[in-house]
Amino acid sequence: MHKKHLNQKKFIFWVIASALVLSAAMVFAIPALREPVLWRLEQLRVRIRYALNPPEEAVFQPESTVDAMVQATMNALAPTPLSPLPTATPLPPQANTPLPTTAPTALPLGSALSGWTFFSQHGYWNYCAPANLAMSLSYYGWDGALTDIGAYVKPFDRDKNVMPYELAEYVNTQTYFRALVREGSTLELARRLLANGFPVLVEKGVYIKDYSGVVSWMGHYQVLVGYDDATQTFTALDSYFGETDKPTLSVAYADLEKEWRPFNFILLVVYAPEQEDQLRAVLADYTDSVSSYQIAASLASTEVQTLTGQAQFFAAFNYGTSLMRLQDYSGAARAYDEAFELYAALPDNFRAKRNGKLRRKRLEDKLSKAIKAMDFERAATIRDLIFPRGWAAAPNKVLQLEAA
Repeated sequence: MHKKHLNQKKFIFWVIASALVLSAAMVFAIPALREPVLWRLEQLRVRIRYALNPPEEAVFQPESTVDAMVQATMNALAPTPLSPLPTATPLPPQANTPLPTTAPTALPLGSALSGWTFFSQHGYWNYCAPANLAMSLSYYGWDGALTDIGAYVKPFDRDKNVMPYELAEYVNTQTYFRALVREGSTLELARRLLANGFPVLVEKGVYIKDYSGVVSWMGHYQVLVGYDDATQTFTALDSYFGETDKPTLSVAYADLEKEWRPFNFILLVVYAPEQEDQLRAVLADYTDSVSSYQIAASLASTEVQTLTGQAQFFAAFNYGTSLMRLQDYSGAARAYDEAFELYAALPDNFRAKRNGKLRRKRLEDKLSKAIKAMDFERAATIRDLIFPRGWAAAPNKVLQLEAA
């Protein structure tokens, strides 16, 4: 009787197991069901990985062997000299028309563009780039759908990032209009473009709450559609922070410069083909991309010497990026090393942390465990991260654990 009961349990177990396997197979066989399940599993995996190894605690430390590796690479490439830096420009040269080197006229004290349509990224997954590009295009009368851009620049639904060159490629290959990307831009260049009727799409760093509820620093696009020298502010369209009944935000000149720096002051300009000559005049020294990289490198080099803290780190990183664009790979590698050495030396409160309180709690938990395990070397390391002044600044519960 007992054996029969066990056999029944085994039978029920195998029936349930078979049903689960069959159900799983059916789910994965149907794309509409498979994608949400895989996405949930990926979220779970990411949460576990972040819990075990918080990314905000990782600080890249350049290795002493990097210079040797770079030099060895450059030596290996020596027999084949690098091609001269290109001088071509996405804007074809005009015969007998010298490029201007200064702005044609003095800028007005303010400018406000109208005729654009607001697009929100809410309701879509990570649609910041498509939404802001749609707003730029709408100024010129583009009547496409937001998802038209999304389908092109985000090949799969959960594509996490869209680069400025991908946005420019969409405009240049999928629309009547044209777009170009420039780095090393300035507030003056942004104002000059706006004063001449060109919206300016910029990429900047902002703090936004992510899907896990943690406040994170991340890249974000905005479209500048006006400026006011009297208030020292830009007017910006923002697909995340803006709303249909209040689509524009005021962004202080100083705030934009600070948030723009992490992305090497990059901008994208959409224009109609018949506006090409006008845009060339407005861009002046930024007419070709190579010149913009040279300007960016010069700007970053100056900022490395004049800035401090987090801003200096971004300036050093921008210097590396600009040298890389100019094909000076050895110089770029050294600049990147310097940038990460600066980053490693920053006080914790200057680093772009996901969430200070959560990080503090994690570190305190690790400190307690290290003390209980009598791993005082690890405890001292964690202590210095939490309490720069040493044990005297630690709470009583930690001191009691140490005594125990």
